Parts: sequence; C-alpha cells; structure tokens
Amino acid sequence: MPRPRQVKMSPDPAIKTSSPLKAWVRALEMTAPIERDPSVTLPVVIETLAGQFGPALALADDHERMTYRELADTSNRYSRWALRQGVAPGDVICLLMRNCPQYFAIWLGITRVGAVVSLINTNLTEDSLAHAIDVVTPRHVIVGAEFSDIFAAAVPRLAQSVEAWVHGDGTNSFRRIDLELDLEAAGQPINLEYRAPQITDCALYIYTSGTTGLPKAAKISHFRLMQWSYWFAGLMDTRPTDRMLNCLPMYHSVGGVVAIGSVLVKGGSVVIREGFSARRFWSDIVEWDCTLFQYIGELCRYLVNAPPHPQETRHRIRLCCGNGLRPDVWPKFESRFRIPQILEFYASTEGNVSLYNCEGKPGAIGRIPSFLAHRSNLVLVKFDTAAGQPLRNDAGLCVRCKPDEVGEAIGKILDDDSGLTGRFEGYADREASEKKILRNVFASGDAWFRTGDLMRKDDRGYYYFVDRIGDTFRWKGENVSTAEVAAKISAYGPVQEAIVYGVAIPSTDGRAGMVAIVAASDFDLGAFREHLRSSLPDYACPLFLRMCNSIEATSTFKSKVQDLARQGYDPAVIKDPIFFYDRLRQGFVRLDVALHRRLQNGELRL
Repeated sequence: MPRPRQVKMSPDPAIKTSSPLKAWVRALEMTAPIERDPSVTLPVVIETLAGQFGPALALADDHERMTYRELADTSNRYSRWALRQGVAPGDVICLLMRNCPQYFAIWLGITRVGAVVSLINTNLTEDSLAHAIDVVTPRHVIVGAEFSDIFAAAVPRLAQSVEAWVHGDGTNSFRRIDLELDLEAAGQPINLEYRAPQITDCALYIYTSGTTGLPKAAKISHFRLMQWSYWFAGLMDTRPTDRMLNCLPMYHSVGGVVAIGSVLVKGGSVVIREGFSARRFWSDIVEWDCTLFQYIGELCRYLVNAPPHPQETRHRIRLCCGNGLRPDVWPKFESRFRIPQILEFYASTEGNVSLYNCEGKPGAIGRIPSFLAHRSNLVLVKFDTAAGQPLRNDAGLCVRCKPDEVGEAIGKILDDDSGLTGRFEGYADREASEKKILRNVFASGDAWFRTGDLMRKDDRGYYYFVDRIGDTFRWKGENVSTAEVAAKISAYGPVQEAIVYGVAIPSTDGRAGMVAIVAASDFDLGAFREHLRSSLPDYACPLFLRMCNSIEATSTFKSKVQDLARQGYDPAVIKDPIFFYDRLRQGFVRLDVALHRRLQNGELRL
C-alpha cells in the first residue's frame, strides 16, 4: 500500500506544550471512572469508538489500513472465531506475529470473550520459544506466516500438543485463520453465548525476564489495559488530530498497549512499523504526518548518532513519550530534532510502581507531585550488594534511603478495597510471583513488590535510574536473563563452566552481554558462535567472550559475577584471552588494544 504523499510541513504554532499540573489532572480525571463499571473493557471501548469515529483512520502500516469501524468489525470476527472453536473464559491463545494492524485486532477480539492472549517475543526460537508457550499452557497458537517455519521447529519441543493456526500463506500444513475469518460475520458476538470479562480478569500474558531465571509470563488484567491507555492519554493529551508512530515491538507492553491504546481512546490514529530504522525514521514521521512517537532510550541514541537527515526537523511532532532516555543524550536529542516536549516515565510490565517526568527534567525518570504523595506506594530502601537483598536493621526491617542515597525501588502491594492500582497481578508461575514479593518490610505482615531496580531521589524529589539488580541486564531494549543465556552456553559440549554478566560500552544504553568460560581443549569459536546463533535471540548473544583457565570457587557465585563485571573487557588489564563478536566479519575476533580503543570510541557496529 502506498504511503501518504509527502508534503512540506512546519511545526504548528497553535500546539502548546501542556503544563505538568494539567497533565496530572487530565490523567487522574480520565482514569477515575474505570473502576465504576467493571464490565467496560478496552474491546468494549473500541466498539463504542467505532460508532463515534467510524470512518476515521485507526491503524495503518504499509500493507493495510483500518478505520475505527473496520477495527471493531475485524476484532468481532476474531471473537466469533474464538467462540466457534469452543474457547472458554480463561483459556489461553498464544500469538506469534510481526507488528501489524491485525496483531492488535486479534488480541482485542479474543480477549473480548474472556480468553487470554499470550504475546510471544518474535526473537525466540527452539527451546526458548517452546518454554514461552509451555509456561502458559495454551489451547491454540496463532502464528504469522513469516514465523510458521520457526514455530514448526519448536513444536517437537513442546510439553503438550496445541492447535496451530497460521495467518497468511505459510509453508506448512497449519490451518489458515485468515481464511476462517472470512466465514465469520462482522457484527458483535451477541448471538453466541459467552461470559463477558470483568476488568479484574486476566486479558494478556506479556513476557518479562524480571531479575531471575527464564522469561516469565506476567498477568495483565483488563483493568491494566484500561489504566495504561487512559492514563497516558491524559498525560500526553491525545486528541483526534494526533497520529502516533509506533516502531516498538507489539509483544511488549509499551509498543503493544500504551502507544496504541492511549491514542485510540481519544480518536487518533497509529502508524505501525515492523521495527525501528534510524535511516527511515524521520521519513516515516514526515510522510505519515505524525505528531507523536513512542521511544526507548536506545532509539534516541541511534538517532542522535545517525548522520543528518533532510527531514529531521521538518516534522509536526509535538511530544514524544518513552523511557530510558539517557542524561547525555537528552539535550542533544531535544535540540537537534526540535522536540517540543519529552515525557519520560518509569514502569515495568508486571510492577505496581510507576514514575512520570511531566516537567521534562533531563535525566530524571519521574517525580511524585506533592498532591499525589498520599497515593504513592513507592519507597527506596537501602540495598546490601553482597547479599543481593535489601538491607535489614537490627529489628529485621528494611531501611529507607535518604536523599541521593541509592537503593532498590519497592512498591507496597495493596490487596484491600482501596482500589486496583497498587495490586501485583503476578505471573503464570505462582512460585515466580512469590519471589518478587518482599515481606515484613516496615511492619510485620506487610508485602512489597521488588522492582529489581536501583534508584536515587534528589532533594527536589526527582528520581534517577541507577542500575538493574540480579541476574538480568538490558541490551537493545530487551531484558536479558543471565541464567537463561548461561544455560544455553553450557549446553555446548566443550564448555565446562560459564558465568554471564553485562558490561557497559561507552555511548550505548544498557549492558552488552559478556561470558567468562572455562572450556575443554576442543572448544571451537566458529562452532560456539553457531551454537549461540541457533539457541538465543540475537540481542541475548554475548558480544564478549573471556577464556579462563579456571574460575575461583573461594568467592560466592554472586560476588564472582560482580568481580568479573567490574574487571570488564580491557585487554591491557586482563591477562585472559578476550574475544569480541565482529558483526562485519560475522564471527569472534581477538580483542586487542587497538580494537578495544575503536570500541571505546564508538567506531564499531554493535
């Protein structure tokens, strides 16, 4: 489908950036009614909006456009399809597809009739993919044609059989859901019996690494879908004239819910891209006449480091919203691309803690205004790095941080009648849910959600992200579980011991993967790289490899990880051979002083 005709544009002088106070008030006003009618869920809202904005554009990509009426009709067809398959409330259907308008319509329709849709990371293959499916015990799996072969390869690894459907012309024998859909009527599924979900019911599973172990399927209720959509609609002051560019993965909460729901609930439209491209980003913004875009910090850094683009200031962007924008990148990004307003926030998919930087203070992840202090459940507690746990005093209770003291962010879990906002909905795995709860924190019997993030708060009340805790680090916008990566590496025969950790690289966001290995004499770099490629998503494959004769057993495992991470990858300091994965050569090369210097200067492709 051709894109809209490119036109010359300049910033609209009528658009004013919103004051922080007004943003907070809008968000509070828009979310206040959610709990009053527990039967109103996001699918119901979209149906209502179709009556109001029917012919207006809702979702679009290069291949398809959906008006509000078409989005509602398409989602209703998926509702009918689910009911025809005998899908009951609480049944799980996995979704493995690329970013596209159909993606949103699929889970919208299926969740309307009470089923739960599990959004699968499209980078997963083989054992990792099988694990993500098995952990939610689905009845059906819907696979985009482009992933049908990858899914077929994972089928023998599944613990139980599932019925598979392919969307599009696949190369296997799976049934075509898009053809089945043509048999379904577009109207609401009122003539088929089903129990409409309530806002407290689970709607989605969205995967997160958390701080330990394999990816976990976080429960996302209909309430959270409504809360996310209307809260951000209020903060961003979305309107029918807005158009959002969304190039973030739709299997994540921000790209799949926030960036879309916050615009649709106010009658705007969303342009969906399959992924981020620094080369075409500003062309997309201008050609689609976007006024908003959603970011992660890595995206902003890529744009700042990219060569000048002829359209990078010819846009009508009034606001961008996201998280992870680094203090050193923020002013360059804002100034070079003439961004009128940046809304930085902090939140996690499964967490009950969130922060919002409505003031646009560079580097801060948020601030709790004084008039909302009584509603905040966030506290920073001192952290014992050696123990890997919050510090306890002589009475066995946690200790609150003072201004500018670094500590772990925790959120009080509210399971009383005060509302749904402070609840922790947990994971599909109950044991994993319990591991995220910190008990007897400030009083006997209280319970708090552990974010796994270290922060500090200055004397003006602004919060700043410091680092991740535990066995997870973030790279290329994805959480990487060191335990999962170490398990895959250890499966390669010659590897006798492996410790995985993240290391910082100048001018990059997050941590790059590094592994310290003790290996047998038949260890082969080429075969090892091929093993990584076939076992792990690209973002999880370590960039650095340290070959050790032994790894001392005198320290605890955790302190050894910290020691290795502190030592880093400087060949002038470390005697062990270190290898770096060179993307141009498609293989590991010995990291020498000259190559290390180029890496520090940002001259190498990562």
